[in-house]
Amino acid sequence: MGSRLDEIKEELEKLDINPTIFARKEIRALPDILSADEKIVYLVEGRNKVNNHHIILAATDRRLIFVDKEFMYGLTVQDYSYTKISSIQYETAVMLASIDIQVTDDIVEIDGVGRYHAELFCEKVRDFMSRPKESFHKAEPTSLDELEQLGRLKESGILSEEEFNEQKKKIMDKL
Repeated sequence: MGSRLDEIKEELEKLDINPTIFARKEIRALPDILSADEKIVYLVEGRNKVNNHHIILAATDRRLIFVDKEFMYGLTVQDYSYTKISSIQYETAVMLASIDIQVTDDIVEIDGVGRYHAELFCEKVRDFMSRPKESFHKAEPTSLDELEQLGRLKESGILSEEEFNEQKKKIMDKL
């Protein structure tokens, strides 16, 4: 069971990413969020500008995933297809940077990211953004995949029945 988590931790080590203790909860949720053969390309942690929660942002070979595991209250996972991202940029302050991602009509903002990591992260994401759309078609998560993932999150106790039903309704509404 823990082997997928170990794989993820190894992937991060190879990428020279050492998450802090603050990102532990989010990292632990990753095995339930990622598809079996999905690879992490880069990962940054920082603060969600909206609610000041500590979050992680993972770029995989298929999509961008925003993970916020709130203390006690469950999990917020948002994922964005690279084909829907219109821009990603970072701004640096003295030691830290903020990343702004424009997705369709939404802006995802994260700050408190290490400068070097923010720069690398943006480079990796831009690399995927510049790829032809066809390379993602097979990887676009289908509603069925999303429902499966929700089921796993509920089974492992990450999502409550209520959260599960709420997310399930959102997916069903898209169909």
